[in-house]
Amino acid sequence: MVNTQNVKADPAASLLSPENSVLLMVDHQPQMFFGTTNADRGDIINATVGLAKSAKVFGVPVVLTTVASKSFSGPLLPQLAEVYPDTEPIDRTTMNCWEDQRVVDAVGATGRPKIVMAGLWTEVCISLAALSAVDQGYEVYVPTDACGGVSVAAHDNAVKRMMQNGVVPTTWLTTLLEWQRDWGRTETYDPVMDVVMQHAGAYGVGVVYARAMLSGH
Repeated sequence: MVNTQNVKADPAASLLSPENSVLLMVDHQPQMFFGTTNADRGDIINATVGLAKSAKVFGVPVVLTTVASKSFSGPLLPQLAEVYPDTEPIDRTTMNCWEDQRVVDAVGATGRPKIVMAGLWTEVCISLAALSAVDQGYEVYVPTDACGGVSVAAHDNAVKRMMQNGVVPTTWLTTLLEWQRDWGRTETYDPVMDVVMQHAGAYGVGVVYARAMLSGH
């Protein structure tokens, strides 16, 4: 039974905000993309870059990681490196980045309780890290369209496994809009619309159209 006297216009504590979240991007590298087949790789790249730009708009701290970049997996996705040219990825040997103390320390140093986590592959590098972080008290949100697995089954089963253990599945665009949440926040409105136009497909085209119509051009 709801006590309506206690109800107020207040966001749920479970919602992401620029102040309570950190972005952890895991192993968006060429070799990992080679083995990704659950979705179109171009779509995954688009979602990944859109997510990275979204975090940058709101000043959400980011931790970038790679695995065996010199010997096997190759460098960080160039489009992602362009968004964060001054951020050096943490290069690891562990498939589970949460077993590398440098990654754990980098996330912990932000002081944020919620981790937005995306990367390749969903069933290994993301699910193992997400389950490990949740086990240690973090709240983890996974934009699944910025992740990829070696098969549809591998990706989907990993998402189910994570959900069964409290991880929240989302998308890159949902994450962007959850960080914005109020169109009255004018300081981020235009940058958000820029990201939408660049990466949000039909929604972005709609914004382009609306801007053109309203401006008379």
